[in-house]
Amino acid sequence: MTNWIDLTNFAATFGGLVVALLGLFLSLYIPFMDRWSRRYFTVFFLLLTAYVSSSLLEQVSCSTLRPSSALLTQIAIFGESLFSSLLMPLLSLYLLRCVHEPWRNSALLRSSLVLLFVYLVLLLHTQFSGVFYTVTPENVYARGPWYPVLLIPPALLMLLNLIALFRRWALFSPRQRLAFSVYLTLPLVCMLIQMRSYGLLMIVIGTCVASLFLFVNILIDQFDRYMAQKEELAKQRASIMVLQMRPHFIYNTMMSIYYLCQQDPPKAQQVTLDFTSYLRKNFTALVREDTIPFSEELEHTRAYLAVEQVRFEGKLYVEWDTPYTSFRIPPLTLQPIVENAVKHGVSPDLSPLRLFISTRHTGAGVELRVEDTGPGFQPADDNQPHIALANIRERLSLMCGGSLLIGPRPDGGTVITLLIPEKGTSVP
Repeated sequence: MTNWIDLTNFAATFGGLVVALLGLFLSLYIPFMDRWSRRYFTVFFLLLTAYVSSSLLEQVSCSTLRPSSALLTQIAIFGESLFSSLLMPLLSLYLLRCVHEPWRNSALLRSSLVLLFVYLVLLLHTQFSGVFYTVTPENVYARGPWYPVLLIPPALLMLLNLIALFRRWALFSPRQRLAFSVYLTLPLVCMLIQMRSYGLLMIVIGTCVASLFLFVNILIDQFDRYMAQKEELAKQRASIMVLQMRPHFIYNTMMSIYYLCQQDPPKAQQVTLDFTSYLRKNFTALVREDTIPFSEELEHTRAYLAVEQVRFEGKLYVEWDTPYTSFRIPPLTLQPIVENAVKHGVSPDLSPLRLFISTRHTGAGVELRVEDTGPGFQPADDNQPHIALANIRERLSLMCGGSLLIGPRPDGGTVITLLIPEKGTSVP
């Protein structure tokens, strides 16, 4: 390496190799990529690694091993040209994938493969004729008189993909448009510059930078979709929780109302109203796709506890300390926590269960606490309470950035604390 151009090319190519290997590593191990994209980018970065490695081998061979390694240089240049040409038809395939077009009968992919075939024929031809480039016995690379012709098929491949991108522009997300535009235009500009001059490896530099830009933006786009899917999954879990209301709770409530109708008609009417409110709130939650005012969840929980206090008269007591209600939470957050406490804390063999439900506004947001005097938080045989609380914790995190903490109560029982940050507390 005798001058600044050699040093610059080597540094840029080595950096490109690092980028290719990093992309390969991320393609293999990032958890949120879908299976097809993982396979695609694994192949993509394998080809990019082979391309940049061939370029690096060429530079080392020409700069430090000459004149004894002319054959090695020729092999390296052939590999560099071959592997770089395979990246464009791969991009055609990915473009089709993004807009859900079948690739088997695609004119875009067929045209890309035809141009690739033409390029490979020209590339093989020059290995024996030297029309496009040669490597002299002294290990000196020299362009032939028809060198620009060799670059025409790759340039047409880029233009073909660019046209395909603009024809389908409305079908891509804004991030996909930006990523594909940069990936297609930057190497094309570098190729046009390199067709006119020789020195800096513009195509290698441009391809590596564009590949990194494409991959990062595709990753961000996939991560956004992954988070959206998780949020949708959390909403579906909320719906499932509503549909999985305990049949024996409904049965026992109806039987309680039946007996109260004869023994205490006014109380039977009140329980009926509370039970109706409870059911209405449950079924309303099925169609809610966002957070709700805490006052609605509070009303839902009060209705549930009113029914349970009639069923377990003398065995369930509730104390409320909720002066602050101006915040939002996911639907079915407080009520299932309270229901879980009642389910495992009310028993003929245990002392009466006492619940303490409180809210307070802190400097960072809102703290919602549910304390009970039950047997404490212990694993159940079917592990259902843990699943329910895990779902609540996940929805709380996804929908308003909150958290759920579980701990023992000093005097016995359990304390569940929900922390909701300031950004999730405002009620429109």
